[in-house]
Amino acid sequence: MKVKKGDLVQMTAGKDRGKQGRVVEALPRDGKVVVENLNLVHRHSKPRPIRDANRMGGEQMTPGGIIDKAVPVPTGNVMLVCPTCKAPTRVGYKTKESKDGPVKVRVCKRDGCGQEIDR
Repeated sequence: MKVKKGDLVQMTAGKDRGKQGRVVEALPRDGKVVVENLNLVHRHSKPRPIRDANRMGGEQMTPGGIIDKAVPVPTGNVMLVCPTCKAPTRVGYKTKESKDGPVKVRVCKRDGCGQEIDR
């Protein structure tokens, strides 16, 4: 996957098209990412007692109500935003020499930019 946790991405499809957000969680096995405050769904939950809360005194409850939760988005529906040119871009790879040997580095494929995304 070319998108990692902590990257700034822009949605290219769906109800949040054009909005930007940070990747909270990457799920490479499923080919999906969870983006902060994007692709939200409403979940209705009942108030429930918290397990092992009796040590603190009274019984504590998790609040009920309507909870907004971010759900995974396919990686094909997001584009990485380049930190230098501040535009959504495709991602390429270059090998860079270091003291430990060759290292793969992500680069911006936008015309005229070509800067490293990983610093």
